[in-house]
Amino acid sequence: MIQTSTKVESSVIRLVLVEDYKLVRIGLRSVLNEDPRIEVVGEAETGEQGIEMIKSLKPDLVVLDLGLPGMDGIEVTKAIKNFDENIKVVILTSHEVEDEVLAALSAGANAYCLKEITSNRLIEVVKSVFEGAAWLDPAIAGMALEMFSSSSIRPKGNGQAARADLQLTERENQVLTLLVEGKSNSEIADCLSVSVHTAKAHVCSILQKLSVHDRVQAAVKAVKENLV
Repeated sequence: MIQTSTKVESSVIRLVLVEDYKLVRIGLRSVLNEDPRIEVVGEAETGEQGIEMIKSLKPDLVVLDLGLPGMDGIEVTKAIKNFDENIKVVILTSHEVEDEVLAALSAGANAYCLKEITSNRLIEVVKSVFEGAAWLDPAIAGMALEMFSSSSIRPKGNGQAARADLQLTERENQVLTLLVEGKSNSEIADCLSVSVHTAKAHVCSILQKLSVHDRVQAAVKAVKENLV
């Protein structure tokens, strides 16, 4: 376990870094702490240390490397979501392997970023994911669309029939489409001219009907099963 901080204002995004390279951690901490809404409250260099720290500090969000010694980032993501599915997970990695991308998203990661991401964009991603959006690096998004649209992954079944089987309402279909586009609750509310509370209620209903735990899993399932 590397570092923790307990003096945090309630208005900031409480964030834990899990990265095995010290220099990378130092750089990330410096970049993220520049924004007044973000505070790095803990750092860990292994997955096991990260899970212990997360259970202790209960952060809002975790920035996580995939290639960790011991437990990898996918296993850590699953453990985090099993502990508290409300904790957001941002994968920050150099890995672009298709299987790892799909596995990370299926495990519940809320964002998948490559380490080439700019400092400003990373801060934007952290804020948007904290507010409920999902985010994929543009390079990864293209790969994901190819994976999801391929015949080996995406079924050829009738999407309309699948929506009927799930008993999604017309409004829920609209919300699901926006969710797949990565919209946050507030953005969905703006698009549909409803309150944020109403948008959140629709998202919760969709998650329940799709039998998934979070928005990313809902988006993955929606694309796989031709729901949008």
